Amino acid sequence: MLDLAILGLLDERPMHGYELRKRLSEMLGTVRTVSFGSLYPTLRRLRHQGDIVEDATAATATRPPATARRGRKTYRITTGGKATLAALLDSPGASSFTDDGFGVHLAFFDRTPGPARVRLLEGRRRVLEERREGQRDAATRAGPSELRYARQLTLLGLETSERELRWINELIRTENPSQGEPQ
Repeated sequence: MLDLAILGLLDERPMHGYELRKRLSEMLGTVRTVSFGSLYPTLRRLRHQGDIVEDATAATATRPPATARRGRKTYRITTGGKATLAALLDSPGASSFTDDGFGVHLAFFDRTPGPARVRLLEGRRRVLEERREGQRDAATRAGPSELRYARQLTLLGLETSERELRWINELIRTENPSQGEPQ
């Protein structure tokens, strides 16, 4: 998912590592924090694959902090990187339906082809339905006086899953009006 997020952000405009990390944190919110320890190895790998290039020219390099001796490297997506991004957006895998994966894909939904959006939404719906069933079972197993706050937390999770399912079903209907809710 980090590859998708980086390529998607660099498709918007060139950025340096610190700016990428900041934008990733904004995009992923509290769901996931991206460390420099995972960002820079991914940038290196994407560069070696030819998906991005470093650009340290005077026109694109940002001003270094007063204590730094050189400008920051700015990364930009290549034509090959645009093709990789298009392939990642068009072919969602199982990890695309998880909380982290779906959030990253959702950030780039406007660039995702319609059929892939529907596959993502349907896959996410399946994950949420399984989660909801587990939450329902957990809520009915606990007695009303047993672990009152734990039960309340389970009920909150159930309510959140049901709300997200309604939202997902509405998005699926918008994408494909002939596709209704599952039975």
